[in-house]
Amino acid sequence: MKVTEALEILTNSLVKDKRIQAIFVKGSVGRGEQDEHSDLDLYCLVDQDDLSDFLLSRIDHLETYGKLLFYDDIYIIAPQIIAVYENMLHVDLFTVTEEIFVEKDYFKVIYDPYNRLERFKASQTLRLSPEEFQVAVDDIAWFLFQYKKSSVRGNDLWSVNMLNHVMTHLAKVLLHRYRPERAQLGLKALESSLPDAIIENVRQIQENLTPQKHQIACVLLRDLLKKESDWILNEVGNPDKIYPLWKLMVVC
Repeated sequence: MKVTEALEILTNSLVKDKRIQAIFVKGSVGRGEQDEHSDLDLYCLVDQDDLSDFLLSRIDHLETYGKLLFYDDIYIIAPQIIAVYENMLHVDLFTVTEEIFVEKDYFKVIYDPYNRLERFKASQTLRLSPEEFQVAVDDIAWFLFQYKKSSVRGNDLWSVNMLNHVMTHLAKVLLHRYRPERAQLGLKALESSLPDAIIENVRQIQENLTPQKHQIACVLLRDLLKKESDWILNEVGNPDKIYPLWKLMVVC
């Protein structure tokens, strides 16, 4: 499997770098769910004093596996290189310090001679916090509101986009109910995590998410939300905040 081979080769390069304090993986490889199509989410832990210097050497380490077809240097949760190899393997190389360690998802330790990762193990989770659940519920109602305005304008392309945003947040809400231990994974985990009846509802919505049929998708979406509405409003931490808009967009 390409991802396994890449992990071994890249690790062999990185462990020779004295600035590296620990190496770990997240994503499907970190959870032991990888397949032949998986990407590699590879993390290096360095000390803050070594961060700037190490960032300059990331491409050299990545090229020990093979020639890069494409790469980009970005910062979302940490300094990150998005790398695509000629064999189409995708590797995300993140560089973190203890100060910016993101305590989400599960990680698998590859190299940790000083036990620097030990204190983060207890915080591993894919569950939503109460605040994250509130945001997901709020955003469902908010993007339905935006959809309604777009739809009456006849802006079909933007309307589809607004409903796609609704589905992104609804995925986390549904997982929070039926498979809370996987809720952070969102849409990518729905098919393998939800009851068959709910999956069929979601499929029907998605099949109608087109410029020609988005109004049908909205009807189906609201039907699903009405079925889940009592549970959602009982579960959310601040129902008074969202109920007026929720009632207008979903219940009525």
